[in-house]
Amino acid sequence: MKREGEWSFSGPAVRLEQVGKVFKTDDVETHALSEVTLDLAQGEFVSVAGPSGCGKSTLLQIMGMLHAPSSGAYMLAGEPVQSLSGRERARLRNEYLGFIFQSFNLIGSLTVVQNVELPLTYRGMSRKERRSRANSALERVGMAHRARHLPTQLSGGQQQRVAVARALVGEPLVVLADEPTGNLDSANGEIVMDLLRELHASGGTICMVTHDPRYAASSERTVRLFDGRIVDETGPAPARAMR
Repeated sequence: MKREGEWSFSGPAVRLEQVGKVFKTDDVETHALSEVTLDLAQGEFVSVAGPSGCGKSTLLQIMGMLHAPSSGAYMLAGEPVQSLSGRERARLRNEYLGFIFQSFNLIGSLTVVQNVELPLTYRGMSRKERRSRANSALERVGMAHRARHLPTQLSGGQQQRVAVARALVGEPLVVLADEPTGNLDSANGEIVMDLLRELHASGGTICMVTHDPRYAASSERTVRLFDGRIVDETGPAPARAMR
């Protein structure tokens, strides 16, 4: 829960305990993740790296409650996610998490400011408050001058900056970024990474999937996956409290 601008719980923002994920078809089982144990501390910037198909995006989707783990436990803000109903998970996803996707995922029929304020429509805010917050978020990423444009009128780099604004507008506990520079050239990739660095410097908590070691180096800690398992970590890992 958020109270007076601060999150009112102790411990890690995200805790995964021995998490596994198996995708099943009629005759094939694919083990995407196996026995992943990971904490993401409040205010930490963690990157998840590894080759294609190693489970990076699946891990981020479990953190984002877009997939449920097949085994193990997931706690968000100290709350066990598995015990929650679908409606409760949707509420947590909206209030606690911000998403940045490789493909931007902006709605083409909505203006930039409407795209940014969209997550707030599920919180019961007045239109005036939603619009004010959306404009502030666009100012933060340098896109206020494009507020009334459609996504198709923007470059790829501009669209991703709008997507960053949408992720930040609800003041989430954790920002989950899945290859946020993957569809951008190097110059626009650096602009987006600068925004993430600024967010982290101001106290934001970020988990970013990337295949690019240059961008992984921006994080405090890099977790490397291979065949669905954590095989290496660089940077200081947060201490795991005894329970």
